[in-house]
Amino acid sequence: MRIFFLYSLRNLLSRRLTTILTGIGMCLVVFVFASILMLSEGLRKTLVDTGSYDNVIIVRKGATSEVQSAVERHQAAILETQQEIALGADGKPLFAKELVVLINLPKRDSDKPSNVVIRGIEENSLILRQQQIRIVEGRMPKPGSSEILAGINIAQRFKGAGIDESLTFALRNWNVVGIFDAGKTGFSSEVWADADQLMSAFRRQAYSSVVFKLKDTSEFDELKSRIETDPRLTIEAKREVRYYADQSEAMSSFLRILGMSLTIIFSLGAIIGAMITMYAAVANRIGEIGTLRSLGFQRSSILLAFLMESLLISLIGGVAGLILSSFLQFFTVSTMNFQTFSELAFSFSLTLEIALMSIFFSIIMGFLGGVLPAIRASRMKIVDLLR
Repeated sequence: MRIFFLYSLRNLLSRRLTTILTGIGMCLVVFVFASILMLSEGLRKTLVDTGSYDNVIIVRKGATSEVQSAVERHQAAILETQQEIALGADGKPLFAKELVVLINLPKRDSDKPSNVVIRGIEENSLILRQQQIRIVEGRMPKPGSSEILAGINIAQRFKGAGIDESLTFALRNWNVVGIFDAGKTGFSSEVWADADQLMSAFRRQAYSSVVFKLKDTSEFDELKSRIETDPRLTIEAKREVRYYADQSEAMSSFLRILGMSLTIIFSLGAIIGAMITMYAAVANRIGEIGTLRSLGFQRSSILLAFLMESLLISLIGGVAGLILSSFLQFFTVSTMNFQTFSELAFSFSLTLEIALMSIFFSIIMGFLGGVLPAIRASRMKIVDLLR
């Protein structure tokens, strides 16, 4: 095996130009393949990390997002009395009623408008997300005022959302007094305001959702069964991590389908390129193949040697493509979240699974591109080779 490897490597080095061109083709295909998977994983991770396993979110039954949900005040009052809810330091339930609305804001770089989530929060909202959120500039808004907090992604990308700036919506001016960073979560792409002020401004009679923390996470199933069968309630309970994971499914599926379609098209070109390269190698080395056969090398040895050349090219190209795609993790992109129809900023995310899939994909391309030329080389007769 070591002899075959060194033989294949020497032949690749002797044909540097064709090896480099074929490797570049493999590299670009793997780059596209890994990039799409990283984009999908980055979106999924952003939304899943938004939630907490200890928290439960309540939305209207059948609603796919908070934007479409409505939880009546009397229903929120009933939910707040549930014994499974954890208590805060003041002895009160860690329970928050929240409102989610969409507004249209122009972007700083292009003036192009886009939907932005405005979340009405209560004091407990910050306590429930204290591990995810930190104020990076300014201060907390005063309760009952028109002061707001802007997520760092919104502050950087949209006009009027920076510190000491103001936004105008619902016929009122809202002053930005603080910027918060929620890391790589969806909260960084939201603006937070006082829930009661927001309900008054938008003339809403119902909340969008209710969020609370469990005393014991193992009690979730029992709680869910009880409140969802309560005739006074028309709601659905989900773990917060499950809710946000569901939010990512539509967009992630779309990205994966689009990415796979593009990758298949590009990979056909890379496979054909590898095949042409290997057929040319066979044609240029007929005398060499004949010498090897006359020295006693079997047909399987010839097949293995040429197939290994193709696999080496694809492996080198695949590793190069994966390395290039890894640099995408330093970039942040924004897109429309199909579930909420709002702006969502997230980063590419490279995982071990994606890395292994990319390398495996490059090896498959190398195998498909090299197997036919390798079979042709192995089936040629010694007499014809030595003429």
